Amino acid sequence: MNNSVSSTVRLIGAGLRALLVLTVICGVVYPLAVTGIAQALFNDEANGSEIKDGSGRVVGSSLIGQTYNLPKRDPEDAEEAAEPDLKWFQPRPSNGLGGNSVNTQYSLVLSGATNKAADNPDLVKLVTDAKAAVVSDNSTATYEVRPEDVPADAITSSGSGLDPHISPEYARIQVHRVAERNHLDVEQVDKLVKDHTSGRTLGFMGEPRVNVLELNTALKALTGS
Repeated sequence: MNNSVSSTVRLIGAGLRALLVLTVICGVVYPLAVTGIAQALFNDEANGSEIKDGSGRVVGSSLIGQTYNLPKRDPEDAEEAAEPDLKWFQPRPSNGLGGNSVNTQYSLVLSGATNKAADNPDLVKLVTDAKAAVVSDNSTATYEVRPEDVPADAITSSGSGLDPHISPEYARIQVHRVAERNHLDVEQVDKLVKDHTSGRTLGFMGEPRVNVLELNTALKALTGS
């Protein structure tokens, strides 16, 4: 009987020591080591890939797209469609899961695709209307956008609905409109796009792209608005 009790005590003691050691290693040492390495070697990525404006204020993350819309006429009207603020470069459409409808006390951004088939009438209408809007919004007195020049990313959302990038082709279509709305030379805005165009990763992966938040942050600095 005594041997059974002492064995049980030893087992409990060994279990408690193992719990303490693993708690220190996995709960303290490992997180501190990972955090330290991340901050030392990947400081920007570890802190959320933040983008700051000229004053040092964080305006967002380079990994998550933002919308650039005019304020609603009635903030309480959930059915009112948002209208783009055309003085800014516009991102890809975000027609995924939409806004939060579960708890409307909070304004949440939900990620997801439409999950509609290519021949779905609603999706066809969305794409058709989006193309017409791109042509109308970006045509100016000196520049006309042709429907065949509208790239796919200008009228379709990404799988997540939060893509922060657009193609250089879509950015260039917007140059004349942005220049006109901000009273800038087209050459200035075109240079801005070229300066913020990233090539393929490692030279062969993906496609050239423009980060819309970075581009609009630079545009804001250029206009001083």
